[in-house]
Amino acid sequence: QVQLVESGGGLVQAGGSLRLSCAASGRTFRTHTMGWFRQAPGKEREFVAHIMWSGEGTYYADSVKGRCTISRDNAENTVILQMSSLKPEDTAIYYCAARASGSVYSSGSYGYWGQGTQVTVSS
Repeated sequence: QVQLVESGGGLVQAGGSLRLSCAASGRTFRTHTMGWFRQAPGKEREFVAHIMWSGEGTYYADSVKGRCTISRDNAENTVILQMSSLKPEDTAIYYCAARASGSVYSSGSYGYWGQGTQVTVSS
């Protein structure tokens, strides 16, 4: 069974930083590329960032460009989302997800999801 487990969420003040980590089990990294989504109360799940197998290709939502960096370690089967200059509107549950094919921006393209980690940014 493939599992994705997020960690690193928490409560931070506006302007602060957080480092989210996703640990993958099974063979997820050998057949999928990895992304991060987030979901705030009352809103649909929103794309945040994505990274290809080689690490060469990265994608970011306009709302986080310049403030987030996604990286992966294929040997350790981990994906990192480093966030800085956080804003209250970044408050959401953040999910790690694995994609086999389809648009990297669409949640429907991802077949595996983690349980989520809560990020709360206070003003």
